Amino acid sequence: MKRTFFLLTLLALTISSCAPAPSIGAITPPYVDTGIDPESWAVVPAGTFPYGQHDHMTLVDYDYDIMVTDVTNEQYARFLNEALADGTIRVGEVEVETGEQVWVEIGVYGFYPGDPYDGYKHEEEIKPGDKLFFPIEADGVRITFDGKTFRAIHEYSNHPVTMVTWFGANAYCEYYGWRLPSEIEWEKAARGTELVNGRGLPFPWGPHIERNNANYYSSFDLFEKMFGKLGNTMPVGFYNGRTYDGHETLDSASPYGLYDMAGNVWQWTGDNYPKQHYRHMRGGSFYSYEVDLRVWKFNSAGPQHYSPQVGFRCAR
Repeated sequence: MKRTFFLLTLLALTISSCAPAPSIGAITPPYVDTGIDPESWAVVPAGTFPYGQHDHMTLVDYDYDIMVTDVTNEQYARFLNEALADGTIRVGEVEVETGEQVWVEIGVYGFYPGDPYDGYKHEEEIKPGDKLFFPIEADGVRITFDGKTFRAIHEYSNHPVTMVTWFGANAYCEYYGWRLPSEIEWEKAARGTELVNGRGLPFPWGPHIERNNANYYSSFDLFEKMFGKLGNTMPVGFYNGRTYDGHETLDSASPYGLYDMAGNVWQWTGDNYPKQHYRHMRGGSFYSYEVDLRVWKFNSAGPQHYSPQVGFRCAR
């Protein structure tokens, strides 16, 4: 399966499409209810906050709402059914283009109006046309399609949706009148305004990370202890202080009550930066070490990229 590459920009490390892929199908865990409502939103009030690794005090001069969790497989399946019924999306063969490479995939696709093009070196032009949103035949998808209806696999219904391109994440948000959060909005929602010894919080819950805070690589998190070493996603909002089958989690919500702002899956953001076609992601994933879960770290890829470790949430 062809891929665009991940560019770990902050580390100046490129991971090519031939790098080992995370295991996504070792076992299927049982459905686990975390008690966190994926339909809920949190308000982030206007004001300044410490942005970036060097805590530059940055003003966001408006209130905004952001989803408490990542969009789940169940929510994305509902969108696909609604959008298919009204003709917003189609299912079938669609060309995927990155640089000089063009190939065909089977999946969900829809129209995208294109991006401004600066002609900068290494910048790829994102032209108007049909774009892949979600590949229905790729390894790792947790949403099935029987030719008429999309359904989330029950055990994964409250896990974050993955294998969604930036185009597919953007389309979901716009369909409901929302948008992907900007990087600044995402980071403020993740870390809040608190300063500890003059520094902003490096993690959504505080200054340190424990294995029971988040789902990250080699965390030996409780979900893996309960159901086997998955190297996999877990239900949204899992780390909320609850005890599951005798295993206690730490409440790892952000200052505004958001879950999974560190670990589980990378999250697409909405900025379209001049002179580049890459879109940025925040938060780290189950395949990231704890260093990449710090709130200022980012990753990037072309908008046609999809992966078992990339999801999203919306803002409004």
